[in-house]
Amino acid sequence: MRHVIILTTFLFLLLGHALTTAVAGPSQPQGGVYYVATDGDDNTGDGSMGSPWATITHALDSVPDSSTILVRPGEYNGRVNLRGTFANGVTVRSEVPYQARLRHNSTVIICFYGQGITLEGFDVAHDGPGAGALVIQIQDLIGEPGGSDIVSRIVIRNNILHDSTNNDILKINNGAGQITVEGNVFYNQSGSDEHIDINSVRDVVVQDNIFFNDQNNNNNDTSSYIVIKDSNGSDDTNLGSHNITVRRNVFLNWQGSTGSNFVLVGEDGNPYFEAQNVLVENNLMLGNSSNVMRAPLGVKGGKDVTFRHNTIVGDLPALAYAMRLNTEGSNPANENIRFYNNIWSDPTGTMGSNGGGSNDFSDTPPGETVSFTLHNNLYWNGGQPIPEDGSELVNYTDDVARIVGNPLLPGQGSIILPRWTGAQFADGSATIREAFERLVMLYGMLPTNSPAVDAADAGNAPTEDILGHGRSQPDIGAFEFIPALRLTGIPGNQTIYLTWQVDTTLPPTATWQITYNGPSGNDPSPITGIPEATRAYTLTGMTNFTVYDITLTAMVAGSPMFTDTVSVMPTDRFVYLPAVLRP
Repeated sequence: MRHVIILTTFLFLLLGHALTTAVAGPSQPQGGVYYVATDGDDNTGDGSMGSPWATITHALDSVPDSSTILVRPGEYNGRVNLRGTFANGVTVRSEVPYQARLRHNSTVIICFYGQGITLEGFDVAHDGPGAGALVIQIQDLIGEPGGSDIVSRIVIRNNILHDSTNNDILKINNGAGQITVEGNVFYNQSGSDEHIDINSVRDVVVQDNIFFNDQNNNNNDTSSYIVIKDSNGSDDTNLGSHNITVRRNVFLNWQGSTGSNFVLVGEDGNPYFEAQNVLVENNLMLGNSSNVMRAPLGVKGGKDVTFRHNTIVGDLPALAYAMRLNTEGSNPANENIRFYNNIWSDPTGTMGSNGGGSNDFSDTPPGETVSFTLHNNLYWNGGQPIPEDGSELVNYTDDVARIVGNPLLPGQGSIILPRWTGAQFADGSATIREAFERLVMLYGMLPTNSPAVDAADAGNAPTEDILGHGRSQPDIGAFEFIPALRLTGIPGNQTIYLTWQVDTTLPPTATWQITYNGPSGNDPSPITGIPEATRAYTLTGMTNFTVYDITLTAMVAGSPMFTDTVSVMPTDRFVYLPAVLRP
């Protein structure tokens, strides 16, 4: 008798390749290595391991180009000055990530005369109430601000930047350029100010960061997480901020004012375009807070602003769920504001409700924006109608390629904010990158049957998604669904041999879980706690000629990340025709 064994894949979920472009772990020190320590001495030290310096500023004044400055654990009080010109670049790195703490009662870090400097792995904050304004400020004071020789090639990477008790956490202004802010976590600015103020600068990239607030005594009066503008007009050579990219970030837990946004372009009502050539793409914006915001994106006096492949999901109480496009003061009308391949999904059916008003998709007064494009986006309002208002310039019906449907994104009831506890993040992550990927996997992940899968306009899609997955046949939103797990089962006599391939990077704390239906074998279902590095498992004591549906699940912090299922029938007869059905 011939038995036919059929292995069928039922479900692929999640992930794909981890980000390969940057913000992985710290690279190995390059060039000469020098040391700073709390017991070092700037006068008698020589920067060696045995005789370190006491301050980062002195180290930068002393090291040659291409050096790495390692800062040992401990608390460093006082201002850090990132200065010096380094053609090849110098890296200043916390020797143990997040264990070198930089504190000051005013601006903690300034960079007014620096070129080619990377700051990596620090815990940076004000030392308490009453501090002077700003935690970090980068501005150009080299010659004419914004001229031919400027503060440039500055990288702020993999830092915990938090708890400003006065003004912004990070201000980039006054003609600086070529600034990269990547892989950091930002939380808790103060007053009507921002996490990042990008102000009269060029060529700034903000990527792979986490932005949230969790202030205990929050007055709901803080401003946008990121603002892109020009406050100073002709005081430097830039008229407006130019070439600004905000990509692959996670925004959540809004605690700001009802007049502010996750990302705001323009703010000061000036008679020129306050920002031009702005790209906002592949961001995950979570509406997990009960506090009301203005809208996730705002544009006031902006030109050539593209908002594409972002995922906005959750209850998100707001005066408008998608956007506010308007002018203030002497602003010119917005020009060429484009929206492609975004997801706007409120599963509660209260899209744009502010807790008392009616639902609202956009706040876009006619005459205040002269040109816009709304194309190939996905809209979902928990099965309720998408809000439409004939008095607004922009409505979802302007999108002739629109998709109205449930993207099947996960719920947000179990979000743990990744605040740093001193030893790890509150969600159990050891690194910012781990916390970032966890948020994306838990709350931004598309399942294979989502209507967003393979539905994007490829002509307006970036080449990668929020985690660095390539986009060949792109999905709508920030996340690109890629089958990451392939489970294979081979039958034996009362035995099933399982092997699997994983095309992704999992947190080291992840484990595997195997479940099956049918008569119990020697290992009853579920089988849990299998180490992440495992790629094979043998089920014994199974019942021959019984079809078992076997599911393998990757678990992180008790939550399923992705899964695959096969059907296998063990047998003691080995003359059979195996068939494997796979996509």
